[in-house]
Parts: sequence; C-alpha cells; structure tokens
Amino acid sequence: MPALEMAQETGVLVSWLKRAGESVTKGELLMEIETDKVTVEIEAPASGFLGGILAKEGDVIPVGQTVAWILAAGEQPPVSTPESQSGRASTIAKQTQSHAQNISVEISPVARRIAEEHGIDLALVRSNGKRIEKADVLAYIDATPPAKLEPAAVSTAFSSSTHLTPASPKARRLASERGIDITAIKGSGPDGAVLVEDVLLEASARIETPGTVWRVMAERMTASWTTVPHFYLIREVAASNLIEWRTSIASRIEKQNAVKPTYTDLLVKLVGFTLREHPRVNAAWANGNIQFNKDINVGIAVVVEDGLIVPVIRHADAASISEIATQRKDLIERAQNRKLRPADISDGTFTLSNLGMYNVDTFNAIVNTPQAAILAVGRIVERVVAVHGQPAVRSMLTVSLSCDHRVVDGARAAQFLDALAGLIENPLGMLS
Repeated sequence: MPALEMAQETGVLVSWLKRAGESVTKGELLMEIETDKVTVEIEAPASGFLGGILAKEGDVIPVGQTVAWILAAGEQPPVSTPESQSGRASTIAKQTQSHAQNISVEISPVARRIAEEHGIDLALVRSNGKRIEKADVLAYIDATPPAKLEPAAVSTAFSSSTHLTPASPKARRLASERGIDITAIKGSGPDGAVLVEDVLLEASARIETPGTVWRVMAERMTASWTTVPHFYLIREVAASNLIEWRTSIASRIEKQNAVKPTYTDLLVKLVGFTLREHPRVNAAWANGNIQFNKDINVGIAVVVEDGLIVPVIRHADAASISEIATQRKDLIERAQNRKLRPADISDGTFTLSNLGMYNVDTFNAIVNTPQAAILAVGRIVERVVAVHGQPAVRSMLTVSLSCDHRVVDGARAAQFLDALAGLIENPLGMLS
C-alpha cells in the first residue's frame, strides 16, 4: 500500500484491475486505492504475474503493508499474511522509535514513517544537516544491498521509490483518459511530479482525432483562467518605422530567395530582444515559486482547423529575422498538417498572439501557463493622432500585455511594455 499523502496512515483497496495469475506489464494499471482525499489508480512497478493477493476489495490497509506480489514465471509468493505484517510493522516502529531517541539530529515525520515502513535503523542514516529528511532515508535504501533488507522491506522500498510515477491525482486520471503513458511525461512539479499542465502539453502534441486540439486548448485555457490572477496593460504605438523596417528587410532578402518576414516575425524578434533586459517577464510560476528561464523561447499562437496551438521559436533573442521567418513558416505549415513534434510546442517562455490579419484592433489574451505573460497584437491602422500639438495621420498599432500577477507586478510589466513600444517605434538600426 503506497503512501500518497504526507499524513496518510491507511488506504482502501477500491478494486483490483488485474486478476490473480494474470500477466502485468510495468506501468500498467494494477489496482485502485482510496485515501481520505483522493482515489488513484496504481501502476505495476514491474512486469510479471500477479499473485499472492493478501487484500480484497474494500479492505482498509496500513501504508507499507504488502497487498500482493508480482512474480516471475514459476516463482511462488512468500508465506505472508496481513496479520503477521502488521505485527512486524508494529515491532519495527517500536525499534525505530527506540533508536531514534539515541539520535541527536531532528527527524522529519516523513523520514520517520519511511524508516518504520522499511525497518531501517535511523541511527545508520546519514544526514547533510541537523535534520534527517525523506531524501536521506531513500538514499540509504538505494545504497543498501537487498540482502541486508528483509523481504517485506525490499518490496516496500521498491514500491515507495518506483511504484508510483510522481503525479497529481487529476493528472494521473487525465493521462489515463487520454491513453497517455504517464511515466513518459517529464513532470514540472515538486520532485518532478507530473501536473495537469504537463499532461495537457503532452496531449496537445498527439493530434489523432478531430476535436482533440480543441479539447486540450479548452482545458488549458480553463485551468489558466481559473488559477492565474490576470492583469492587463494596453499601449498604442506608432508603427510607421516598423512598416519601413519590414519593407527594407523584404527587399533585401527577396534577392536571396528567402522567406519574407511578417509583422509577427519582427515582433518575435523585438519581444525576444526586450526580454533579455526584463527576465521577470520571461519567468514562470512553478511549484509555488518564481522560476527564471535561461532561454528566451517565444511561442506563436496559431489557428489550426479544430483549435489553437502554440509552436515555439527558440532563442528568439539571438535568432536573425530570416531565421525566425524560416522557423515560423515551417512550424505553421506542420501545425496545419498535424505534423508537429512534442519539441515544437515545449519549453516556451513567452507567447505572442497576433490577430491583426483578422482586422482586430485590440484584445486581451489569456496567459499561457506556466508562462508569466502573453502579448496580444491588433492590426496596424491609420489614425488621427496629435504630433507636436497638431493633428496628423499616422499608422498605429495597439498591443495588450496580459500578465500573471504572481510573477510580474504592474511596474515591471509596464517597464517591459514601455521598452518594447520604444523598439517597435524605432527599430531601424537597432537590430539586424
């Protein structure tokens, strides 16, 4: 019985998903257990045959107690009963507490519980500080030869360290519903735990049936809208020099038969350049803390037939306009043909959403979690504005910056937007 929560003492075996004698594969769903907070499907820690079942559905089982064995062909389970294990666990607990009284360092509750479950003498566990933590006990288990651990302890040690891929209950259930192997997902949570966002990111790369992209997009946007404290900054900027810059680059690369840049390409470059000086806007909210990203990877919101997807331009601050245009063209074409790879939509640190081509003047975008901000761009349109106190017609562009207030405050966001607006209004000669 694995421990799914810090203070968990028992778990209820809700159902067996395999029968005695059936073959199981490592990572395959084996049983469903319930604590006072969650119900979780448990994966098989190894391949073999299920045997020696000691618990039936509905049983309340102490954490660490063996409920069954996974056996090799021809292997028999050891003679063991829940009662004998309970007695053994009680004895181990008393021994562990006795040993612990002789240890001068403090012991975390989790470390103590794991030691009791595995029959480990805490006096033998080394700590780098004045407190024995969970990692110290697990390190001791990893370094201890199996022969020095009792059979039940070996089984429990194995189950605690590898039985469950660290994952939130909702992420595990979502992965199961999507038919995704959760062990193949790189988690972004504490200790590499797989979160809902990680499952959705993986799912967005598996475009198999109509509606999948839309469903994933809807789930991610709902999660962002309901968990991220949004705020918005809106700025009008003069776009005359941006237009001139694009015309200049287009005429220059036309002779090279290269991809002609769009305004999106230019803005990706300007955003990447500005993020260098404003790393907080390039950060993310992860594990309850601000996480700074060393790379600047700008995602571009792209409409596909049945939804929205965000392929990523990597190292946007260092890439040339020509390189960005080439990447953008390739990514959009593959997105529309459903040929994007997981790497194409991962590791984004900021997102740009441009609806100018649809004659939209301005809009507010939803933050693409766990990123800190997203820039919404409207169309370039001629307006009458005041120039040196006199009315004049100028090409204007409205941009809106949506931010996660947990990462970026209003002042830092305003500084970023002001710097970006300055580059949009005067890009000539500043970037190549």
